[in-house]
Amino acid sequence: MGLTEEEIKRIYRIQKTLMQMLKDRGYFIADSEITMTLSQFVRKHGDNMKREDLVTLRAKRNDSCDQLYVFFPDEVKVGVNTMKLYTNRMKSENVYRAILVVQQNLTPFARNCISQISSKFHLEVFQEAEMLVNIKEHLPRIQVTDPIARYFGLKRGQVVKIIRPSETAGRYVTYRYAV
Repeated sequence: MGLTEEEIKRIYRIQKTLMQMLKDRGYFIADSEITMTLSQFVRKHGDNMKREDLVTLRAKRNDSCDQLYVFFPDEVKVGVNTMKLYTNRMKSENVYRAILVVQQNLTPFARNCISQISSKFHLEVFQEAEMLVNIKEHLPRIQVTDPIARYFGLKRGQVVKIIRPSETAGRYVTYRYAV
């Protein structure tokens, strides 16, 4: 069974955030994948789309051997069997990094499975709710022409961590996105 219209809109937003995140990490992502409209997304994946149809393999821009899988499991709570299926697929294709975009959470056994295989595979787990909005777009900004940004030599696109003393909290941590 395919996804409902509401789920398709949700997946579209998640996919858009994910593509931007991968581009920021240095993976090869075409601009058209980030600027894609909802109707283009539906045309590309069909009316009867399933989460599994969105699985993708991406390579770094400067190193095509450095690849990453993005998995969208169909299960609401992802278990060990799904984890084994994904890791076997990764092993057969010599891919050692992956992102899992899960609907809710992993079962405790699946979480344990990730820690057991962490020496060989690097699996990152994001809940769909975390990916609905690109958090980078919601950081306070700092101009690259700002005197302190110039002092530290910030470049456009960098995120800087600022730690200030605070009377109530001891120290106050904030982040700025250089534009």
